[in-house]
Amino acid sequence: MNFTFPILTLCKGGAQRMLVEISNGLVDKGHEVTILMPPQGEVDFEVKGKIIRTKGSEITEGDYPKADVIVSNYFTTVAAAEAASQKGKGLHVRLSLCYEPTFLPQNHLTFPTYHITDKVVVLSKWQQEIIFLNHGVKGEIVPVGVSPVFNNLNIRNPANQLQVSCILRKPEGGFSWHREQDFLINALITVKQRYPNVKINCIIPPSEFSSSPSLQQLKNTHPFTIYTPANDIELSYHYNETDIFVNSSTYDTASLPGLEAMKCGASLVTINAGGNQDYCRNEQNCLISYKFQNRLADDVARLITNQTLRKQLALAGEQEAKKWTWDRSVATFEKAIYKFINK
Repeated sequence: MNFTFPILTLCKGGAQRMLVEISNGLVDKGHEVTILMPPQGEVDFEVKGKIIRTKGSEITEGDYPKADVIVSNYFTTVAAAEAASQKGKGLHVRLSLCYEPTFLPQNHLTFPTYHITDKVVVLSKWQQEIIFLNHGVKGEIVPVGVSPVFNNLNIRNPANQLQVSCILRKPEGGFSWHREQDFLINALITVKQRYPNVKINCIIPPSEFSSSPSLQQLKNTHPFTIYTPANDIELSYHYNETDIFVNSSTYDTASLPGLEAMKCGASLVTINAGGNQDYCRNEQNCLISYKFQNRLADDVARLITNQTLRKQLALAGEQEAKKWTWDRSVATFEKAIYKFINK
């Protein structure tokens, strides 16, 4: 089949990684993939599909080539994708990487876009339920995956300094509110005060660190170690140094970092972000709580002092994460497309 993906940018991020893995996987399966992207769009991943840059700064109906399937994603790509579909340029399927109406401002613009097509792909049961409740559309679930780069290297030594890690993103711009980073930082400060010998690591994409005054200030004002991994190999190594990985996001359709850290053998302490309920089981493979319970620091402290529980959760988490492969994601996506075509 021939697929067209309108994509605004492929900068580092979970949503962009999903788009790349799905489109690359389709190419590997013998499908033809064209990515429509405006001139200003970044490409921080290896892309196997053909990239066509649009003449204007927005993707319009006229930019679309003839295809079998058009896969829109972010809400601003939906209208033109539907218009192109109506002109016979391909079946319109929306790959919803986040549910924008409760995530972004201007929900009077984002909400109606979920009434445009009933062919929707979602990432988790939680997201599926929200969209069905609000719009009557039951999306097909295509789970995220974890790259083979992320593996347990078995380099942790009980005699070494215990390490607690998190990922921070650039707060400027307003797209990181759901990560609850102030809450996370305060929890990590509490942990450091209780256990001064524990090393606290903050992992930050290098481009975001270099362009964020608040993240740069963090380096000078808090007793944390800052890492800016250049690629997945470096990121995997930092996960492997980590004994306890902490995630504070309250709104994620999937939440990839927790899965990646689990696959690298770290025990996970996390806030219930919605989508991570599909792989998180409290007291079985992680410690998960709601933000209102305000127990993030206490859960980290519990694993610092209980080595047996920490190892049990890490082992169970690693086994769970191994199930989440991109091959499974691509196969499930392909199955959903055939289901839509045969409706």
